[in-house]
Amino acid sequence: MLRLGVNIDHVATIRNARGTPWPDPVRAAKLAEEAGADGITAHLREDRRHISDGDIDRLMESLHLPLNLEMAATAEMQAIALRHRPHAVCIVPEKREERTTEGGLDVAGNEAFLADFIAPLREAGCRVSLFIGHEQDQIEAAARIGAAVVELHTGAYCDFDTEGRLAERDLELEALRRGAAQAHLLGLEVHAGHGLTFDTVGPIAAISELRELNIGHFLIAESVFLGLGPAIREMRRNMDAARA
Repeated sequence: MLRLGVNIDHVATIRNARGTPWPDPVRAAKLAEEAGADGITAHLREDRRHISDGDIDRLMESLHLPLNLEMAATAEMQAIALRHRPHAVCIVPEKREERTTEGGLDVAGNEAFLADFIAPLREAGCRVSLFIGHEQDQIEAAARIGAAVVELHTGAYCDFDTEGRLAERDLELEALRRGAAQAHLLGLEVHAGHGLTFDTVGPIAAISELRELNIGHFLIAESVFLGLGPAIREMRRNMDAARA
C-alpha cells in the first residue's frame, strides 16, 4: 500500500496571517487521521513562517499517527528533533527568501557535513529522510551517508504539467522513475512529494518503488471547497486507483 502523509503547514500559514489561534494545525492533523492519512508532516522553518515550536510540542503530545518533522540541517533544528524524537526527520534545503522549497538537498556536495549531522538523529531512533532531486549522484550520496529514506522532489514535474509543457513533464516523470528505481536498488525507502494534485498524482503513485507520498498545500487549498476530510479521501482514491 502506498502511504499518504498529509502536510499541515499551510493551515498554520492561514492562522498566522491574522495572528489568531484559528485554524489550528493540530486539529487539522486529527481530521487528517480520521480521513485515513498514514502520517503527518510539519516543516518547522527557521523563520517560523507557519508551523511554530508550540505546534510541534502539541503534535508530539496528541498525535497517534507518525510525525515527519521537516527541517533544515542546522544545530537549532537538530536540538529540537533530538528533544522530541519524532518518528521521522526529513532534512530539506531552506532559504528565507523562497516561497516554498525550491529544489532538492545537495547531499553530494555536503556529504561529510550531512553524515555527521544525521548520525545523532539515527542514534536517537528517528528515521532520517533526505529531500533530494532524482540525480544519480545525490541518490548515491544519500545511501552512503546512511539515510533510511529519500524523498524525491516532484515540484518540476508538477510545474511543467501546470504550464502545459507536456514534453518536459514527461521527461521529468521518466527521470523520477529512474531515480526511484535506483534508490530502491541501493536499499533506500523511496518517498515523493511537492506540488502534487488530483491531476498529477496518478503517474507518480504508479511508480512501484514508492512507499509514501507527502502532500500538503493542494489538500489545504481544496479543503476550502470540499472540506479537509473529503479532499484527503479523494487524494487517497486517486493514489489507490493509480496503484491498482
